[in-house]
Amino acid sequence: MNKKMSFKVLFISLIIVAFIAAQPAFSQTAEKPMVIIAYYAGNGSNLTDYKTQKLTHIIYSFLHLKGNKLSVDTQEDSLAITRLVALKKTNPKLKIILSLGGWGGCQTCSKIFNSENDRLEFAQSALQLLKTYQADGLDLDWEYPAIESVPGHHFMPEDKQNFTYLIKSLRSTLGSNYELSFAAGGFNNYLFESVEWDKVMPLVNHVNMMTYDFINGYSKRTGHLSPLYSTQQQSESTDHAVMFLDSIGVPMQKVVIGLAFYARFFSGVQPENNGLYQKGKFSEYVSYKDLDEKLSTGTGFHQYWDNLAKAPYAYNSTTRTFATYDNMQSVYFKTKYARDHRLGGLMFWELGSDKTSDGLLDMIYEASRDKSNEGF
Repeated sequence: MNKKMSFKVLFISLIIVAFIAAQPAFSQTAEKPMVIIAYYAGNGSNLTDYKTQKLTHIIYSFLHLKGNKLSVDTQEDSLAITRLVALKKTNPKLKIILSLGGWGGCQTCSKIFNSENDRLEFAQSALQLLKTYQADGLDLDWEYPAIESVPGHHFMPEDKQNFTYLIKSLRSTLGSNYELSFAAGGFNNYLFESVEWDKVMPLVNHVNMMTYDFINGYSKRTGHLSPLYSTQQQSESTDHAVMFLDSIGVPMQKVVIGLAFYARFFSGVQPENNGLYQKGKFSEYVSYKDLDEKLSTGTGFHQYWDNLAKAPYAYNSTTRTFATYDNMQSVYFKTKYARDHRLGGLMFWELGSDKTSDGLLDMIYEASRDKSNEGF
């Protein structure tokens, strides 16, 4: 072989080697499976009823502050966490996460996390609990830093920066072996005022966007509980929150969007537009597992689909009752959205509200793996 030919073969070989070397990293990024995260508020006795093997994470909800330390409130809570961690024996890849707070569960967070020493002691107590229960990480559900939440709960502008300090203290204390995430409101006030996104996101594994309760127990008008897309009458939506985060540089692979495994019912709703976007008063919270019976034909409800918002709703003209919820169809579209936008995944509130067979979790799991784009 002459020198010219040898150089040509060597050059081609180097190109092939470089191409092959680059492939695993690219493939791993492109094909990384989405996370499927369930919040769970039960006592653990019914876990075998659910297909937890379809989950990547279960977040136990909730632990609370006792002074400046993370506390397991009762023996029942302790047993529930133990039962959750036991699932890892048959599903070693499952992550069990402990969560602080919840709606009404972070009454003293603003005051405690205003102190550097209290933040450090909280972080150390969290690490100790994770070690004690052999859990895999911590989720912060502070509702909400720097803006009003439960009437009467203390909040102040400094919460925004203190939340950053808290995340930094936790990541420094927990190290890289434990996951760290937080639940975030999907509405504008939270997105704009509660979090220093550029400082917080590099330190966490996920942000679990509560892209539900856009219409909630305090709402005076009906609308969609958890719309995928905005409408002229309702600007806040899942897509609206995601596009905002994308616009400020939040990595999309860290964004987890939320689904509602429940419905909200409103009374005193006028029949215009089948009750959608009308005055009304919140009357009832219903788990998804009980929704079929609640909305069955014999009850007088008619179900509708808003193709713009990609959201279902129902109305009973006799009782003037309106219902907003997620269903199989809306969950399919949200899962497809997460896949198409290469988001980190999906989460939902909460596991105990699902059906034990042919439920919304089954739809998330199948749709997250469906590459055909065939569905509803």
